[in-house]
Amino acid sequence: MSKNHEGKWPLIQYEECIWHSSVQQQVPRRVMKLHQGPYLAAIPLEISNRACNLPPETNALVAEAGAMIARFDAEIGFDIQPFSAVLLRSESAASSKIENLTASARAIAEAELGPTRNNASQIVANTRAMNAAVSLAQSINAESILEMHHALLSQSHPKIAGKWREEQVWVGGSDYGPHGASFVPPHQTRVRKTIKDLIQFIDRDDIPVLAHVALAHAQFETIHPFPDGNGRTGRALIHAHLRNKVLTKNTTVPVSAGLLVDTGKYFDALTAYRIGDLVPIVEQLSHATFSAVANSRQLVEELREVRAQWKERIVARKDSRSWKIVELLFQHPVINAALISHTLGIHGANTYRVIEPLIRAGVIVEFTDKKRNMMWRADDVLFALDEFAVRAGRRVRG
Repeated sequence: MSKNHEGKWPLIQYEECIWHSSVQQQVPRRVMKLHQGPYLAAIPLEISNRACNLPPETNALVAEAGAMIARFDAEIGFDIQPFSAVLLRSESAASSKIENLTASARAIAEAELGPTRNNASQIVANTRAMNAAVSLAQSINAESILEMHHALLSQSHPKIAGKWREEQVWVGGSDYGPHGASFVPPHQTRVRKTIKDLIQFIDRDDIPVLAHVALAHAQFETIHPFPDGNGRTGRALIHAHLRNKVLTKNTTVPVSAGLLVDTGKYFDALTAYRIGDLVPIVEQLSHATFSAVANSRQLVEELREVRAQWKERIVARKDSRSWKIVELLFQHPVINAALISHTLGIHGANTYRVIEPLIRAGVIVEFTDKKRNMMWRADDVLFALDEFAVRAGRRVRG
């Protein structure tokens, strides 16, 4: 493997590419002139065999953060249902928020029950991508990454879902062209080759897991292999990678919720990676892990307390199917008759009979004010999820 200085890789190189402008005549001449002529696109380093020598203090941080993830994952493993679903949804919402897509826990839960055209529906799509990432983690390859992207965008952008880009993309600047952008990823003709190199890098087993995950994520975001959805797909890939290297076995640690504590540092770390500095993205992901685990522990404890309180208030036989609805509410805090029927295999009046003890106990409330297509919500769970989101978005000082 090639040698490199501690925490450093060579500077990324650029190549001149030809831009075919699509700027229309009705824009000012100044704009048309700006977006004409050649531009520079990145040539990502080949990293499949590149040495990753990090400073001792960074390796120590990585080891501590990795141990914390493993401990939390083991603890949740003893009570895997329903908290794994809650944490995965929370990660999906946090990852979406980094892309400025926000919605309340209630809106997200409602969107899970039926198609809508709002931010909540995009967050639900992100949950599908996260689920795909976890289910495909045993073998991370080009096909599995395409499948994650397809799960993310199949409903909102079906024409590009699950397909490598065939056009130039850029970060920052204007919509008219790459000239003046803050970063221009590689030309589309380089995408497949650089993804292949990334897959080979992910397949390595000689790098501490969390550092390995951070560098693979930064390389994916540098390649930017899709026309849209790169950020959310890249963060889904984080969880596939964690599961693939068996740092997590039971649940999804909401790392994006930790990154939300300071998104500026996260994007600065990606920029630093592109000029050869490995340390910031590795340390940023490690610090995000500490924040995410602390926040997740609080969420799980709050939900355990909610469950204990419900069990004291609900009056139902021990073998009643009402208790199955209790567990369902942690995974789906907004429910309707169709979901209950699908989950328990019951129909008609039996649906209301099962949830009636929960209504009497104040566990759920009906909020649609309809005789047909009624929905019920569990406010205690929704409140805990919204508080989790508030904590995730709270900036730290210093």
